[in-house]
Amino acid sequence: MKTKNKTFKKLAFVSSDKSSAKKALVSLVELYGNCDAAHADVIIPLGGDGFMLETLRRHMTLISRGLPVYGMNQGTVGFLLNSYNSDDLIERLSNAIPANIKPLEVTAIAKGGEFKALAINEMSLLRETRQTAHIRILIDGEIRMKRLIADGVLISTPAGSTAYNLSAHGPVIPLNSDVLALTPISAFRPRRWRGALLNNNAKITFQILDPKKRPVSAVADSSEFRDVTEVSVQQSRDISFTLLFDKGHELDEKIIREQFAT
Repeated sequence: MKTKNKTFKKLAFVSSDKSSAKKALVSLVELYGNCDAAHADVIIPLGGDGFMLETLRRHMTLISRGLPVYGMNQGTVGFLLNSYNSDDLIERLSNAIPANIKPLEVTAIAKGGEFKALAINEMSLLRETRQTAHIRILIDGEIRMKRLIADGVLISTPAGSTAYNLSAHGPVIPLNSDVLALTPISAFRPRRWRGALLNNNAKITFQILDPKKRPVSAVADSSEFRDVTEVSVQQSRDISFTLLFDKGHELDEKIIREQFAT
């Protein structure tokens, strides 16, 4: 589905603190003006992937109601963004290909109570000290692994499967797949366990074994909770984001290319 029938007259530009992003912001505002996000047809973040995730969280209420996001790269990798070009922006927006992203809903029990967060890429459990983490894994309430001994473990969405998940040797997942990747981080026992692919309707629960001796933190994108004892993760049923990509550089095409990168 393209966005040809949608008009893009009111653009909301936001930029990271990087000097090149700020310079791009000035240039684009001079050409196209700038609108408050609450009244815009599209939000256009200028920065890297981290800033894109920050923008999605900051404007979550508007974006979850259907306001699309078209990022332009002023960072390093820019996997979730388009290349920067100030020319013909309205035409690029009109021809852009939308990608629907559903985040993970994370509930963490830690010191101080219960905490909730959304993760667009992945939720990671990470050991806090020199001691390896000991983690029990339940899928839909059933124990599937009594004790994972590792530096940690993560759950990734298809959109995030080429990020930390891939670096941890997890599988790259096509964008429209109804699966999540469960990937260990430097597993010690079971040493040869490489993780699992799970239905995106699954509820994954991690129980931290011996949390005082082996403390673990939970990281949902950039939100961190220290000393967790239990973390539950499932894909959101109610929240989704629409990211726009230039034709030929759609997110699903990027994911396919990543699988053949050398």
